[in-house]
Amino acid sequence: MTYDCLVIGAGPGGMRAAMEAAQAGLKTGLVEKEDLGGTCLNWGCIPTKLFLGSTAAAPLLHGQAKLKSATGELHFDLPAMQTRKDRFLKGSRTAVGKQLQALGVDVFNGTAAFTGPTSLAVTNAEGTTDLTFAKCIVATGSMPTAFPGLEPDGDCVLHSSHVLTLTEAPATIIIVGAGAIGLEMGDFFSRLGTKITIVEGMDRLAPTEDADIGDVLGKQLKREGWTIHTGRKVASLKTVDGKAVLTFEDGATLTADTSLMAAGRKPASDGLSVDAAGGATVGAGWIRTDACLKASDTVYAIGDINGRTLLAHAADHQARYVVRHLCGRTDAEYVSGPMPACIYGHTEVMRVGATVAELKAAGTSVEASVSQLVANPIAQSYGTTHGFVKVLWVDGRMAGIAAVGHGVSHLVSAATIMVAQQWTVEDVHTIIWAHPTLDEALEAAATAPRTTV
Repeated sequence: MTYDCLVIGAGPGGMRAAMEAAQAGLKTGLVEKEDLGGTCLNWGCIPTKLFLGSTAAAPLLHGQAKLKSATGELHFDLPAMQTRKDRFLKGSRTAVGKQLQALGVDVFNGTAAFTGPTSLAVTNAEGTTDLTFAKCIVATGSMPTAFPGLEPDGDCVLHSSHVLTLTEAPATIIIVGAGAIGLEMGDFFSRLGTKITIVEGMDRLAPTEDADIGDVLGKQLKREGWTIHTGRKVASLKTVDGKAVLTFEDGATLTADTSLMAAGRKPASDGLSVDAAGGATVGAGWIRTDACLKASDTVYAIGDINGRTLLAHAADHQARYVVRHLCGRTDAEYVSGPMPACIYGHTEVMRVGATVAELKAAGTSVEASVSQLVANPIAQSYGTTHGFVKVLWVDGRMAGIAAVGHGVSHLVSAATIMVAQQWTVEDVHTIIWAHPTLDEALEAAATAPRTTV
């Protein structure tokens, strides 16, 4: 069987690539070793957001209780949440499968391995199928990883996919890693009554963000009863006598009912034999790509697997570009533009563009203007006034926008437009900002006095 375009991996990037290629009139095949939708739909972004949405009333009620405007109790049913999640994911996979079928995309279930520059073998329990192609797009994504001595064992040391199947909330949990996965899962289990201990080897929570973001998160989560350890290296994390036991490098230990290893991901390239197609990997197995996302003359690599940006929407954006490129609709190099990213929960993080540290490392003079959410009427109405919106300026134009606080993920699209177009303060005054909205915090930050940082 020969295809104009063969896609490996049915996550956000692979699904988009297959659909775009088919709509462009290419004979298209899609190879997936597990479930349509990949990690994002089945074991990551979507299940996590379903759980956060199901329990969102808890922090809202808590906020109103602090204001003495409401009282009450909420009781959550985790098995019912799991049933709803499984039903939703199954329905989503079915819908996606029907879309692919309607577009004429052939779907192969199995593990792919290149056998040449224009050929690969797909192997499953029933045997091996040989496929050939003119162009191939690798979108195999990434998977949870752990440092030696911290490997999840599926007992009391879990990874993110494990915890998304729990039907009973543990009384206590240790979370290693204070990035998006660790913070979001900690938020969810905290709402179920779990005592949270979070450990981060860097000096703050959300370590890829500016320090003031981590400071706000740390103060808020401590007020909510989280135990936080930052700047401490972990030597081991093991199941001992039915408990999760974490040992720091200094010999101190922590014990909890269970633990979550949320400290990173690795490329899902094992067994792919990309070298047989003329490609190469670097580091832990990331596929090396050129300026047009090509791994070789016949193979492209998009999404997590190329190691550029490990976000679902980055994979989707790269997929659209690659299909245009292989169809001859563009010969320009790939440019992502400013990348939006969020951490979800009742205290959220949003960022588009560069951080202060990144800009200063490049030798750039940076100014910042800030608005505090305490001045925003929508934040006041929810009783969640901690946090801020910050705009970074280079030569009078927006180079980055970041925010932390309740609901700030809803600012991300407007912020992306502002940074992508490098707005000046004069541009801010060219539109009407609806009142009262959280969006006004963007306007307030953009028009606030600037200081050099």
